[in-house]
Amino acid sequence: MLVTKYRKKCFTDEILTRLEIIFKELCIKWEITLEAFNGEQDHIYLLLNLHPNILPSVLINNLKTASSRLIRKEFAPHFAKFYLKPTLWTRAYCLIAAGGAPLDFLKEYIQT
Repeated sequence: MLVTKYRKKCFTDEILTRLEIIFKELCIKWEITLEAFNGEQDHIYLLLNLHPNILPSVLINNLKTASSRLIRKEFAPHFAKFYLKPTLWTRAYCLIAAGGAPLDFLKEYIQT
């Protein structure tokens, strides 16, 4: 789960759709699978399938940096209403390993 800085409710449906596309493209570059994506006005959920040799902290940092840069560039006037500095995500993130949980259950949780 990634949360917007100061929990600003700045995501619209259009922005969430674009974020999903951005994350899918970034996952292809990292050779991982984006199994599910969903979000609300101030946060998003990602269900990622990645190889154990990928450092999660490095991956999440890259995903946050690249997505922030791209989405703020495309929707600059919109985000100018929420942030004075070039920022989007809070520094924290929630990462949960789901090794034994059924994938269908996790997808349903994220989608709802």
